[in-house]
Amino acid sequence: MLKKMMAGVVAVGLVGVAGTAHAGKDLDAVKARGQLICGINTGVAGFAQQDDKGKWTGLDVDVCRAVSAALFGDSEKVKYVPTTAQQRFTALQSGEVDVLSRNTTYTLTRDTALGLEFTGINYYDGQGFMVPKKLGVKSAKELNGATVCVQPGTTTELNLADYFRANKMTFKPVVIEKVEEIRAAFYAGRCDVYTTDASGLYSTRAANTPAPAKPDDFIILPEIISKEPLGPAVRQGDNQFADIVRWAFYAMVEAEEAGITSKNVDEMLKSDNPSIKRILGVTPGMGKALGVDEKWVYNIVKQVGNYGESFDRNVGMGSPLKIERGLNALWTKGGLQYSPPIR
Repeated sequence: MLKKMMAGVVAVGLVGVAGTAHAGKDLDAVKARGQLICGINTGVAGFAQQDDKGKWTGLDVDVCRAVSAALFGDSEKVKYVPTTAQQRFTALQSGEVDVLSRNTTYTLTRDTALGLEFTGINYYDGQGFMVPKKLGVKSAKELNGATVCVQPGTTTELNLADYFRANKMTFKPVVIEKVEEIRAAFYAGRCDVYTTDASGLYSTRAANTPAPAKPDDFIILPEIISKEPLGPAVRQGDNQFADIVRWAFYAMVEAEEAGITSKNVDEMLKSDNPSIKRILGVTPGMGKALGVDEKWVYNIVKQVGNYGESFDRNVGMGSPLKIERGLNALWTKGGLQYSPPIR
């Protein structure tokens, strides 16, 4: 009896090893098009920003590039579609974009009622408040009666109302949809306070403060009033496409943990470490399981970099934003970024 049971376990294991992914309609459409269509922000420094030559860069942009590298072996086969906070979900639901990588908070209702599937968290954030230094405010608890600039159709808008109600304070909302217009309103003095994800506040202060004002003329208050796990999302219904988007990001995190960078990835191909050989496709199997080329992780890391490289150049110490890793450090360094094993 024991032998029969063991034989069954081995058989199941072999089926698992031999199994390959099967494409669904979304993945088929992307492959047939030869290009990934990625919904991004209209412009937030460090996350999605277009330069004067039309090139998009940022932490969210790098997720799109990683997916493209996994699918096509080329991180540049991406069409970027800027979307506002209110447009973004419709753009994904309607098929206008294949994936949404647009500092979007992962919530229960978005994951269920909207027909979306979040594939990971590429930035752990929280909502904050920015005010002019001359206002003399040191805490969000001092904002009773303030006018607050906020975007509609966001968790930010809901959190704002909850926070003021919970603290028995009142506020007057100034609701503006487009991010560039809400920034302009704040800097013009139409509102006392600008509230959004803390990363967006750092981005706005560093990159969008208009002269003659200086970034130091504005302070970000210490209170973080919510959890904002930001990540990419796809439509429900194509499990393999969702898996590719999910594991393209995880590959960046796993590469950082393994010490694989864009600069040493070629040398790492010679490693004797079984885990590194498996990650980089020297030992085949992972690409077949995902339905992509065995060099998928190599292509991501070589062309886009690992998560730490992406974070540093876009929002970290190698960028104008100078945001600390904090919660976005690897789990081995006190943060929350953690990839399931690539095996």
